[in-house]
Amino acid sequence: MAVPGGRLRIALFGEGPRLVIAAHGITGSHVSWGAVADALPPGWTLVAPDLRGRGHSAGVSGPYGLDRHAEDLDLVARHVGADETSVLTGHSMGAYVAALHGAARRYARVVLIDGGLPLPMPPGADPDEVLTLTLGPAIQRLSMTYPSVDAYVDFFRAHPALGEGWSPLVEEYVRYDATGAESAVRSRAREDAVRQDGRWLLTETEAIAAALKAVEAPLSLLRAPRGLLNQPVGMLPDDLAAEWATRLPSLRQEVVDDCNHYTIVFDPRCARLVASRLTEPSP
Repeated sequence: MAVPGGRLRIALFGEGPRLVIAAHGITGSHVSWGAVADALPPGWTLVAPDLRGRGHSAGVSGPYGLDRHAEDLDLVARHVGADETSVLTGHSMGAYVAALHGAARRYARVVLIDGGLPLPMPPGADPDEVLTLTLGPAIQRLSMTYPSVDAYVDFFRAHPALGEGWSPLVEEYVRYDATGAESAVRSRAREDAVRQDGRWLLTETEAIAAALKAVEAPLSLLRAPRGLLNQPVGMLPDDLAAEWATRLPSLRQEVVDDCNHYTIVFDPRCARLVASRLTEPSP
């Protein structure tokens, strides 16, 4: 699909008339939605682009930033004919994109998956350093090359959040992300895009907060109890969630048991719960 700066790759999972528009995470691709799409009931289609700078949209030029992705998502929604019966969702960084887009376009509901709440940053901290510390191996791999696609897969197998939950879908996700010559395999995700988007996420907290408050559709948040490295504190810790329960009482929150930041969309059990929340009858 044509957008300013190039063409976005869009994937459609399903053939039903009801649409879910879905935005992936900061170093991800549309393939991350496979398990959720598989769990959708009949009559639904999940529409997921590779965001600019990622996957097969890596060649779409900047500038980047979550507001730019929200504009792209609006173009995707228009392209596939999304309307007020459609559902909007996003995972990780995609949840922030969904919040920004959902503030400007009406949906039946907006579902944020382990993201979307403004993340506090220590005063004076360097956003790039915070991003590197937060994302760990996810951003480390962007500047690395690997001797083969299998070696790239092995790097992911050692990831503390993915190793125990390894599945054919996770492997498909990793192999889709691999590109380059056999002796110099690398991620399709552009490091400059990831860093620019991460900086936006960490510094534009007021814009994110305003978007959350402006969403008119029923708004819900699904949180993972464990984090990006499978650590016992999630990306959105309980105290941050409690703060937003006070600031935005209409936000419906739910913790998805026994998952981490990645397996909340990759693990079939978690994906079934996510799919059920996306397609449940409107309140």
